[in-house]
Amino acid sequence: MKAKQVVAVILLSASTALATMWGYNHFAVNKTYTYSQDSSKVPANYAKFFDGEKFAGGPADFVDAASAAIPATVHIKTKSVRTVSNNLPKRNPFSDLFGIDPDDFFGDRLRSMPEMASGSGVIISDDGYIVTNNHVVDGADEVTVTLSNKKSFKAKVVGTDPSSDLAVVKIDAKGLPFLLYGNSDDVKVGQWVLAVGYPLTLETTVTAGIVSAKGRTLDINARQSKTPIESFIQTDAAVNPGNSGGPLINTDGKLIGINSAIASPTGSYAGYSFTIPVNIVKKVVSDLMKYGTAQRAYLGIRYAPDNLSDDVKKQEGIKDGEGVYVSEVPADGAAAQAGIKKGDVITKINGMTLGSAAEMVGQIATFRPGDKVSVTYKRDGQEYTVPVVLRNNTGTTDIVKNTVLDKLGADLQTLSKKDATSLGVKGGVVVKSIDEKGLFSKTRMEDGFVILKANGKDISTVEELRKILDDNQGASVKLEGVYPGYEGAFTYPLQLNSNE
Repeated sequence: MKAKQVVAVILLSASTALATMWGYNHFAVNKTYTYSQDSSKVPANYAKFFDGEKFAGGPADFVDAASAAIPATVHIKTKSVRTVSNNLPKRNPFSDLFGIDPDDFFGDRLRSMPEMASGSGVIISDDGYIVTNNHVVDGADEVTVTLSNKKSFKAKVVGTDPSSDLAVVKIDAKGLPFLLYGNSDDVKVGQWVLAVGYPLTLETTVTAGIVSAKGRTLDINARQSKTPIESFIQTDAAVNPGNSGGPLINTDGKLIGINSAIASPTGSYAGYSFTIPVNIVKKVVSDLMKYGTAQRAYLGIRYAPDNLSDDVKKQEGIKDGEGVYVSEVPADGAAAQAGIKKGDVITKINGMTLGSAAEMVGQIATFRPGDKVSVTYKRDGQEYTVPVVLRNNTGTTDIVKNTVLDKLGADLQTLSKKDATSLGVKGGVVVKSIDEKGLFSKTRMEDGFVILKANGKDISTVEELRKILDDNQGASVKLEGVYPGYEGAFTYPLQLNSNE
């Protein structure tokens, strides 16, 4: 009997232990879960890998692309002569009253000092046309181009466009190697690219990386233009000082952009470089060669920048990822003519979805005044698509030639009918802002001045002002106007002689 009891106890204990272990494994908090993917189901983001196209990790090497680009990449050296003071005393306080500086009578206190700089460039035709950055040749008195075979040429600057930071120079040569244009709209994030140029004190250098983003803006072109164009391709190909103006190419050896800037806390490469897309390059270069100046097209809106704070977005009702929020629509602009209003959100240009304001700027930058584009926008939850005929900075579709307006260094806008009525005038031109390099900076004029007359003639539009200034180049023009909110009229003499 005792033996049976012992056996029963042993069996009961074993059963209890097994049940306890099963319960622990089944109900324990730290239970491990396993998951097996269903290989028959493919996520949408992997669809392209199974649509019959050939995908690979990239070419085994970049020899062919590099060999195509190196002969067409040039070294650009510039020299500019600036006048510097030789320990001059502090500027005479009476100089502004007389328009001259008494210290300038002492010529032996001034001396000339040459400044040297260098960058890169891309040959785009066999007869010597080369594209580079505006900041590479800006202010240069002498430009020298050296080919990869060490031959050197004096170059002439054909034209520059500070807004896009592009310039075209020309050397007297024939039968040159050159790069073919690619299509920057086809560039994809993640694809291999090569940067070619003359960085630091090195000879031709090729670096490789991938496209890490598109439609980037850095606000660096605003340093040299009141109407900057920025829609950069961002890469991690190593770029350093000296690479500016050099090519970014794809693995087919085709030009997809002009290297322009780096993001760096030190001034040297720190991981990211920025390139002007070739579709913008093609258009600007064509304008500079044909017209001598870039034919900038405007949609005719002011828009919310991409870097708005969350508080401002909430206040204005701006939602991330929707498109480009229209914050103002000037009455004389193309958008107003097409019926676009403040508060609308532009989502597409010619059917291409916009992810940022920079992408919109990049798309519009490939068109000229008079071109028609299709603009899609949202209003009150509804989506609309309208044709918009783009205009130039004076509000017309005319071809713009180099004019004195380019030398003023000011953002000008035709006075709206509402503001004209408020001031009791028929019309005028508002000086929205003045930079430090233009002719207006040499006067005492302030932002907000409304120009009503030029040499005694009434002014109603920017175009009317342009015509009068162009007719008086090389002379002095008297500008008359008012400051809203202040009594009395103000007059500013403006010297249009470029040598003054």
